[in-house]
Amino acid sequence: MKKRIVTLGELMIRLSPPGYTRFLQAESFGITFGGAEADVAVALSSLGMDAAYVTKLPEHEIGQMAVGSLRKYGVDTSRVVRGGSRIGAYYVEKGASQRPGKVIYDRAGSAFATAAREDFDWDAILEGADWFHFSGITPALGEGATAICLDALEAARRHGVTVSCDINYRSKLWSPEAALLTMERLLPYVDYCKDLFRFGGEAPDDFEIGMLTEWMTRDFGLRGIAMTKRVSRSANDHRLSGVFYTGGRSYTSREYEMHLVDRLGGGDAFTAGWIFSLLEGATPEEAVEFATAAGCLGHSIEGDYLLASVEEVRALAHGDGSGRVNR
Repeated sequence: MKKRIVTLGELMIRLSPPGYTRFLQAESFGITFGGAEADVAVALSSLGMDAAYVTKLPEHEIGQMAVGSLRKYGVDTSRVVRGGSRIGAYYVEKGASQRPGKVIYDRAGSAFATAAREDFDWDAILEGADWFHFSGITPALGEGATAICLDALEAARRHGVTVSCDINYRSKLWSPEAALLTMERLLPYVDYCKDLFRFGGEAPDDFEIGMLTEWMTRDFGLRGIAMTKRVSRSANDHRLSGVFYTGGRSYTSREYEMHLVDRLGGGDAFTAGWIFSLLEGATPEEAVEFATAAGCLGHSIEGDYLLASVEEVRALAHGDGSGRVNR
Protein backbone atom coordinates (compact mmCIF):
# COMPACT_ATOMS: atom_id res chain seq x y z
CA MET A 1 0.00 0.00 0.00
CA LYS A 2 1.30 3.45 -0.93
CA LYS A 3 2.42 5.72 1.89
CA ARG A 4 0.30 8.86 2.21
CA ILE A 5 1.93 12.25 2.70
CA VAL A 6 0.07 15.51 3.36
CA THR A 7 1.77 18.88 2.83
CA LEU A 8 0.52 22.36 3.76
CA GLY A 9 1.53 25.69 2.25
CA GLU A 10 0.88 28.41 -0.30
CA LEU A 11 0.83 27.61 -4.00
CA MET A 12 1.89 30.63 -6.05
CA ILE A 13 2.06 31.59 -9.68
CA ARG A 14 5.64 31.93 -10.94
CA LEU A 15 6.32 34.54 -13.63
CA SER A 16 9.69 34.38 -15.38
CA PRO A 17 11.18 36.27 -18.34
CA PRO A 18 12.42 33.94 -21.08
CA GLY A 19 15.91 32.48 -20.77
CA TYR A 20 18.35 34.75 -18.98
CA THR A 21 16.48 37.96 -19.78
CA ARG A 22 16.49 40.50 -16.97
CA PHE A 23 13.26 41.94 -15.57
CA LEU A 24 14.08 45.32 -17.14
CA GLN A 25 14.39 43.69 -20.57
CA ALA A 26 11.32 41.48 -20.37
CA GLU A 27 8.47 41.82 -22.85
CA SER A 28 6.79 38.56 -21.81
CA PHE A 29 6.70 36.19 -18.85
CA GLY A 30 6.34 32.43 -18.78
CA ILE A 31 3.86 31.01 -16.28
CA THR A 32 4.43 28.05 -13.98
CA PHE A 33 3.50 27.38 -10.36
CA GLY A 34 5.41 26.54 -7.21
CA GLY A 35 5.78 26.79 -3.49
CA ALA A 36 7.97 24.85 -1.05
CA GLU A 37 5.40 22.32 0.13
CA ALA A 38 3.73 22.02 -3.27
CA ASP A 39 7.12 21.21 -4.76
CA VAL A 40 7.56 18.42 -2.20
CA ALA A 41 4.09 17.02 -2.94
CA VAL A 42 4.71 16.93 -6.71
CA ALA A 43 8.11 15.30 -6.25
CA LEU A 44 6.71 12.62 -3.94
CA SER A 45 3.89 11.92 -6.37
CA SER A 46 6.46 11.56 -9.18
CA LEU A 47 8.29 9.08 -6.96
CA GLY A 48 5.12 6.99 -6.71
CA MET A 49 3.72 8.03 -3.35
CA ASP A 50 0.21 9.17 -2.44
CA ALA A 51 0.78 12.90 -1.94
CA ALA A 52 -1.93 15.37 -0.96
CA TYR A 53 -1.59 19.13 -0.86
CA VAL A 54 -3.53 21.50 1.39
CA THR A 55 -3.89 25.20 0.62
CA LYS A 56 -6.48 27.87 -0.22
CA LEU A 57 -6.90 29.26 -3.73
CA PRO A 58 -9.38 31.60 -5.43
CA GLU A 59 -12.29 30.10 -7.35
CA HIS A 60 -11.47 31.98 -10.55
CA GLU A 61 -9.69 30.55 -13.59
CA ILE A 62 -6.16 31.32 -12.38
CA GLY A 63 -6.90 29.48 -9.15
CA GLN A 64 -8.17 26.54 -11.18
CA MET A 65 -5.06 26.69 -13.35
CA ALA A 66 -2.98 26.40 -10.18
CA VAL A 67 -4.96 23.37 -9.00
CA GLY A 68 -4.51 21.81 -12.43
CA SER A 69 -0.73 22.22 -12.19
CA LEU A 70 -0.81 19.79 -9.26
CA ARG A 71 -3.43 17.39 -10.56
CA LYS A 72 -1.58 16.69 -13.80
CA TYR A 73 1.29 15.27 -11.76
CA GLY A 74 -0.96 13.09 -9.63
CA VAL A 75 -1.20 15.19 -6.47
CA ASP A 76 -4.44 14.81 -4.48
CA THR A 77 -6.08 18.27 -4.41
CA SER A 78 -9.35 17.20 -2.78
CA ARG A 79 -8.46 19.15 0.38
CA VAL A 80 -7.69 22.41 -1.41
CA VAL A 81 -10.07 25.08 -0.06
CA ARG A 82 -11.47 27.53 -2.61
CA GLY A 83 -12.05 31.18 -1.81
CA GLY A 84 -10.29 34.48 -1.41
CA SER A 85 -9.62 37.08 -4.07
CA ARG A 86 -6.08 36.51 -5.34
CA ILE A 87 -3.26 34.03 -5.74
CA GLY A 88 0.21 34.89 -4.49
CA ALA A 89 2.87 35.48 -7.14
CA TYR A 90 6.63 35.51 -7.42
CA TYR A 91 8.78 36.83 -10.22
CA VAL A 92 11.99 34.94 -10.99
CA GLU A 93 14.97 36.32 -12.88
CA LYS A 94 17.58 33.66 -13.63
CA GLY A 95 21.16 34.36 -12.71
CA ALA A 96 24.07 33.79 -15.08
CA SER A 97 27.82 33.59 -14.54
CA GLN A 98 28.64 35.97 -11.66
CA ARG A 99 25.22 37.70 -11.75
CA PRO A 100 22.94 36.15 -9.10
CA GLY A 101 19.32 35.28 -9.67
CA LYS A 102 16.56 37.39 -8.18
CA VAL A 103 13.10 36.68 -6.74
CA ILE A 104 10.42 39.32 -6.12
CA TYR A 105 7.36 38.29 -4.10
CA ASP A 106 3.83 39.64 -4.51
CA ARG A 107 1.82 37.62 -2.03
CA ALA A 108 0.32 40.05 0.52
CA GLY A 109 -3.42 39.51 0.93
CA SER A 110 -3.45 36.23 -1.00
CA ALA A 111 -6.15 33.62 -0.48
CA PHE A 112 -3.87 31.48 1.66
CA ALA A 113 -2.35 34.35 3.64
CA THR A 114 -5.88 35.42 4.66
CA ALA A 115 -7.23 31.90 5.26
CA ALA A 116 -8.99 31.13 8.54
CA ARG A 117 -8.41 28.20 10.88
CA GLU A 118 -11.99 27.13 10.28
CA ASP A 119 -11.22 26.51 6.60
CA PHE A 120 -9.38 23.27 7.45
CA ASP A 121 -10.67 20.14 9.21
CA TRP A 122 -7.35 18.62 10.20
CA ASP A 123 -8.73 15.49 11.80
CA ALA A 124 -10.39 14.63 8.51
CA ILE A 125 -7.41 15.76 6.40
CA LEU A 126 -4.89 13.66 8.34
CA GLU A 127 -7.03 10.56 8.74
CA GLY A 128 -4.99 7.66 7.34
CA ALA A 129 -1.91 9.83 6.67
CA ASP A 130 1.60 8.53 7.34
CA TRP A 131 3.47 11.82 7.14
CA PHE A 132 2.81 15.57 7.39
CA HIS A 133 5.19 18.19 5.99
CA PHE A 134 5.33 21.97 6.20
CA SER A 135 8.01 24.65 6.01
CA GLY A 136 8.96 27.80 7.87
CA ILE A 137 7.66 29.82 4.94
CA THR A 138 4.07 29.07 5.94
CA PRO A 139 4.06 30.50 9.50
CA ALA A 140 6.08 33.45 8.16
CA LEU A 141 2.90 34.60 6.41
CA GLY A 142 1.36 35.76 9.70
CA GLU A 143 -0.39 34.77 12.91
CA GLY A 144 -3.31 33.24 11.01
CA ALA A 145 -1.02 30.93 9.08
CA THR A 146 0.86 30.09 12.29
CA ALA A 147 -2.41 29.11 13.97
CA ILE A 148 -3.29 26.88 11.00
CA CYS A 149 0.11 25.19 11.32
CA LEU A 150 -0.40 24.60 15.03
CA ASP A 151 -3.84 23.09 14.42
CA ALA A 152 -2.33 20.74 11.85
CA LEU A 153 0.53 19.75 14.16
CA GLU A 154 -1.77 19.03 17.08
CA ALA A 155 -3.95 16.86 14.84
CA ALA A 156 -0.87 15.06 13.53
CA ARG A 157 0.11 14.20 17.07
CA ARG A 158 -3.39 12.91 17.83
CA HIS A 159 -3.29 10.68 14.77
CA GLY A 160 0.28 9.46 15.28
CA VAL A 161 1.48 11.05 12.02
CA THR A 162 5.20 11.62 11.52
CA VAL A 163 6.02 15.31 10.97
CA SER A 164 8.81 17.00 9.03
CA CYS A 165 9.64 20.69 8.72
CA ASP A 166 11.94 22.54 6.36
CA ILE A 167 13.15 25.62 8.28
CA ASN A 168 13.41 27.46 4.94
CA TYR A 169 14.07 30.92 6.40
CA ARG A 170 13.16 33.80 4.06
CA SER A 171 14.45 37.20 5.16
CA LYS A 172 11.95 38.95 2.88
CA LEU A 173 9.06 37.46 4.86
CA TRP A 174 10.08 37.94 8.51
CA SER A 175 12.87 38.93 10.85
CA PRO A 176 15.18 36.48 12.65
CA GLU A 177 13.55 37.49 15.94
CA ALA A 178 10.03 36.74 14.70
CA ALA A 179 11.17 33.47 13.13
CA LEU A 180 12.84 32.37 16.36
CA LEU A 181 9.78 33.06 18.53
CA THR A 182 7.41 31.27 16.15
CA MET A 183 9.52 28.24 15.27
CA GLU A 184 10.20 27.55 18.94
CA ARG A 185 6.44 26.99 19.27
CA LEU A 186 6.27 24.63 16.29
CA LEU A 187 9.41 22.50 16.46
CA PRO A 188 8.38 20.51 19.56
CA TYR A 189 5.80 18.80 17.30
CA VAL A 190 8.39 17.92 14.62
CA ASP A 191 10.14 14.57 14.20
CA TYR A 192 12.50 15.38 11.32
CA CYS A 193 13.90 18.76 10.40
CA LYS A 194 15.42 19.93 7.13
CA ASP A 195 18.05 22.60 7.74
CA LEU A 196 19.34 24.12 10.95
CA PHE A 197 17.52 26.42 13.36
CA ARG A 198 19.50 29.55 12.46
CA PHE A 199 18.61 32.68 10.53
CA GLY A 200 20.93 34.63 8.29
CA GLY A 201 24.69 35.14 8.41
CA GLU A 202 27.47 33.20 6.75
CA ALA A 203 27.20 29.49 6.08
CA PRO A 204 27.92 27.60 9.32
CA ASP A 205 31.23 25.79 9.77
CA ASP A 206 31.41 22.18 10.95
CA PHE A 207 31.73 23.20 14.61
CA GLU A 208 28.59 25.36 14.51
CA ILE A 209 26.71 22.65 12.64
CA GLY A 210 27.64 20.13 15.33
CA MET A 211 26.58 22.46 18.16
CA LEU A 212 23.26 23.36 16.52
CA THR A 213 22.48 19.74 15.69
CA GLU A 214 23.12 18.60 19.26
CA TRP A 215 21.02 21.44 20.68
CA MET A 216 18.08 20.93 18.30
CA THR A 217 18.02 17.19 18.83
CA ARG A 218 18.13 17.57 22.61
CA ASP A 219 15.76 20.51 23.11
CA PHE A 220 13.14 19.65 20.50
CA GLY A 221 13.37 15.85 20.59
CA LEU A 222 14.12 15.57 16.87
CA ARG A 223 14.77 12.14 15.42
CA GLY A 224 16.92 13.49 12.61
CA ILE A 225 18.16 16.60 10.83
CA ALA A 226 19.11 16.77 7.14
CA MET A 227 20.69 19.58 5.20
CA THR A 228 22.45 20.30 1.94
CA LYS A 229 25.93 21.73 1.67
CA ARG A 230 26.37 23.96 -1.36
CA VAL A 231 29.38 25.70 -2.84
CA SER A 232 28.46 28.26 -5.50
CA ARG A 233 31.22 28.78 -8.04
CA SER A 234 28.91 30.95 -10.14
CA ALA A 235 25.16 31.35 -10.62
CA ASN A 236 25.23 28.33 -12.94
CA ASP A 237 27.83 26.02 -11.41
CA HIS A 238 27.48 24.59 -7.92
CA ARG A 239 28.82 21.71 -5.87
CA LEU A 240 26.19 19.90 -3.81
CA SER A 241 26.30 17.29 -1.09
CA GLY A 242 23.92 16.25 1.69
CA VAL A 243 24.24 15.44 5.37
CA PHE A 244 21.85 13.49 7.60
CA TYR A 245 22.26 13.56 11.38
CA THR A 246 20.41 10.82 13.25
CA GLY A 247 21.05 8.44 16.14
CA GLY A 248 24.02 10.46 17.32
CA ARG A 249 25.87 10.07 14.01
CA SER A 250 26.25 12.01 10.79
CA TYR A 251 26.08 10.56 7.28
CA THR A 252 27.39 12.46 4.26
CA SER A 253 26.55 11.85 0.60
CA ARG A 254 28.80 11.97 -2.40
CA GLU A 255 29.36 15.42 -3.90
CA TYR A 256 27.91 16.50 -7.25
CA GLU A 257 29.28 19.04 -9.69
CA MET A 258 26.18 20.66 -11.18
CA HIS A 259 25.50 23.00 -14.07
CA LEU A 260 22.14 24.47 -13.10
CA VAL A 261 19.14 24.70 -15.39
CA ASP A 262 16.92 26.19 -12.65
CA ARG A 263 18.01 27.16 -9.14
CA LEU A 264 14.57 27.09 -7.50
CA GLY A 265 13.09 23.92 -6.03
CA GLY A 266 16.35 22.01 -5.55
CA GLY A 267 16.06 22.01 -1.77
CA ASP A 268 12.47 20.80 -2.00
CA ALA A 269 13.58 17.96 -4.30
CA PHE A 270 16.16 16.99 -1.66
CA THR A 271 13.45 17.08 1.04
CA ALA A 272 11.11 14.91 -1.02
CA GLY A 273 13.87 12.37 -1.67
CA TRP A 274 14.66 12.28 2.03
CA ILE A 275 11.01 11.77 3.06
CA PHE A 276 10.58 9.08 0.40
CA SER A 277 13.63 7.20 1.66
CA LEU A 278 12.59 7.33 5.30
CA LEU A 279 9.10 6.08 4.47
CA GLU A 280 10.64 3.26 2.43
CA GLY A 281 12.75 2.16 5.40
CA ALA A 282 16.11 3.15 3.91
CA THR A 283 19.25 3.23 6.02
CA PRO A 284 20.62 6.70 6.86
CA GLU A 285 23.35 6.23 4.25
CA GLU A 286 20.81 5.29 1.60
CA ALA A 287 18.49 8.14 2.59
CA VAL A 288 21.07 10.90 2.27
CA GLU A 289 22.40 9.53 -1.02
CA PHE A 290 18.92 9.30 -2.53
CA ALA A 291 17.92 12.74 -1.22
CA THR A 292 21.03 14.43 -2.60
CA ALA A 293 20.64 12.75 -5.98
CA ALA A 294 17.02 13.97 -6.07
CA GLY A 295 18.19 17.49 -5.22
CA CYS A 296 20.78 17.33 -7.98
CA LEU A 297 18.18 16.24 -10.55
CA GLY A 298 15.84 18.98 -9.35
CA HIS A 299 18.35 21.57 -10.55
CA SER A 300 18.33 20.04 -14.03
CA ILE A 301 14.62 20.71 -14.69
CA GLU A 302 12.91 23.97 -15.66
CA GLY A 303 10.47 25.16 -13.00
CA ASP A 304 10.15 24.33 -9.32
CA TYR A 305 8.92 20.74 -9.61
CA LEU A 306 11.10 17.62 -9.51
CA LEU A 307 9.72 15.38 -12.26
CA ALA A 308 11.85 12.26 -11.92
CA SER A 309 11.21 8.58 -11.30
CA VAL A 310 12.66 6.46 -8.52
CA GLU A 311 14.77 4.65 -11.12
CA GLU A 312 16.28 7.91 -12.40
CA VAL A 313 17.17 9.09 -8.90
CA ARG A 314 18.63 5.73 -7.91
CA ALA A 315 20.70 5.56 -11.08
CA LEU A 316 22.31 8.88 -10.20
CA ALA A 317 22.69 7.95 -6.53
CA HIS A 318 24.49 4.77 -7.59
CA GLY A 319 26.99 6.70 -9.67
CA ASP A 320 25.54 7.12 -13.18
CA GLY A 321 26.04 10.85 -13.61
CA SER A 322 27.33 10.76 -17.19
CA GLY A 323 24.26 12.43 -18.68
CA ARG A 324 24.41 10.17 -21.69
CA VAL A 325 21.23 9.78 -23.74
CA ASN A 326 19.17 6.85 -22.48
CA ARG A 327 18.14 4.96 -25.66
